[in-house]
Amino acid sequence: MAESSKPTLTISNVNLVQKYTPWLYSFWKFSRPHTIIGTSFSVLGLTLVAWSDKINGTWEYGDIVSTLLVSVILSWLACVCGNIYIVGLNQLEDVEIDRINKPHLPLASGEYSPFQAKAIIITTGILAIILAALQGKFLLATVGISLTLGTAYSLPPIRLKRFPFWAALCIFTVRGVIVNLGLYLHLSWVLSGRITGEIPDISPPILTLTLFILVFTFAIAIFKDIPDIEGDRQYKITTFTIRLGTVAVFNLSRWVLTVCYLGIIFSPIFLQNWVNSIFLVSSHVVILALLWWQSTKVDLEKKEAIADFYQFIWKLFFLEYFLFPLACLFG
Repeated sequence: MAESSKPTLTISNVNLVQKYTPWLYSFWKFSRPHTIIGTSFSVLGLTLVAWSDKINGTWEYGDIVSTLLVSVILSWLACVCGNIYIVGLNQLEDVEIDRINKPHLPLASGEYSPFQAKAIIITTGILAIILAALQGKFLLATVGISLTLGTAYSLPPIRLKRFPFWAALCIFTVRGVIVNLGLYLHLSWVLSGRITGEIPDISPPILTLTLFILVFTFAIAIFKDIPDIEGDRQYKITTFTIRLGTVAVFNLSRWVLTVCYLGIIFSPIFLQNWVNSIFLVSSHVVILALLWWQSTKVDLEKKEAIADFYQFIWKLFFLEYFLFPLACLFG
């Protein structure tokens, strides 16, 4: 069949961004989109939790909506830049491994040179620190600690990712504790501290969300190595998957996630005056059932099926930063 002289937009066409702005498309892959989306949802969700505490009478109210909006945008930019620095540094140090496990990534595929990657990493790292410093001590501490642990995770001679326990601890400490408590304190300070001069308290809802994300991120941390077992074994990166086996780590991750959701389901016992119990319980019962239903369909012999389920877990991670804040706002 002769090709038409006029191009048409069909599903089979190359993505327009990939076709006309290949550098931007490579940058998008380099930034690891699922982590950027996770960071974005974290900022949004924590803003809503802090705001719900405020409107529930925890702090004095002031006309600071515009100030909050600017702070949220700058906080998001600082966190995204920090995110790109961390995942970029990891790719720079894992080029050979990624050629086996993730050959589509820009460094592994040759779309980016090491010099280009270093330029992006240095630029985003500096921007993250500057933007955080402009916003205040809580955000600066959050970004600074995250970058430090992210560097220790990937960069020799420390390179914590070589050790399963320390690698998992590093990941869920940043995602679970540093990001949640740090951003919450920063946003709460924006809402009230700049007016009252006081350091905000840590409310029961944010403690509950932080504990949930902390345990949930542990499941992500150990699950993420299942599809990467071939490259990790070849380059002697010891992971829980290599030590325990794919089936054991898969089941462990599933049960860890189950504990997370059961904890949230029973949390209204302690959060009666803070959340909408009916909404919180019913939504998480549905998600827990969906998690188990999806997990029974995963073929552990197929890397693609494992990777798809891993992305599904990330979607549940995103969703929590939407559902829990809504339960707080409806409470």
